[in-house]
Amino acid sequence: MNAHSDIKGRRSAKGGKKQSCVMSRRSFLLTSGIATATVMVTMNAGTASAAKMPAAVATYPRKKIAKLSQLKNDQPVEFSYPDEGAYSTNMLVKLGTQAGGGIGADRDVVAFNYTCTHQGGDMEGTYKGDTKSLGQCPLHLTTYDLTRHGIIIGGQAYQSLPQILLELDGDDIYAVGVFGLIYGRQDNLKA
Repeated sequence: MNAHSDIKGRRSAKGGKKQSCVMSRRSFLLTSGIATATVMVTMNAGTASAAKMPAAVATYPRKKIAKLSQLKNDQPVEFSYPDEGAYSTNMLVKLGTQAGGGIGADRDVVAFNYTCTHQGGDMEGTYKGDTKSLGQCPLHLTTYDLTRHGIIIGGQAYQSLPQILLELDGDDIYAVGVFGLIYGRQDNLKA
């Protein structure tokens, strides 16, 4: 086997027939494997160039949104966060059952963005207390489980609902960050 046996498209020395110019599967896999290994080595976190890159840290505003003592089970409270821009409407709700990311004595108070992650359908007014879910989205019927960090129960979406990170200070509830990307944004802090 010579260096050119994996690449077709050269004229045969004997017959002079021209073949199509395509790379064999073996050559493609070998070449892409070498390229991937090269990229992985150059991106190694232990290299001197990596040490020169500063970490990018997102600083979300801290916003008071409600008082814990005023919340009632399964009655959502609307608020805007992280700004007043597009797709920033959210809901805070006391589920009455423990939830991922929940605050309070029962770990049952959570907050989520109202915008479906699939194509931006508005889900205000679709909270269901019996199933602790949000949805169905009016566009493609996606429904989200609020007890498990807003994961998808069913529908067309492929990303969980953005969860608003909460902090409890005495009786005051503060929004302090967003877990997940808000629909329509490349950066949650830029509307």
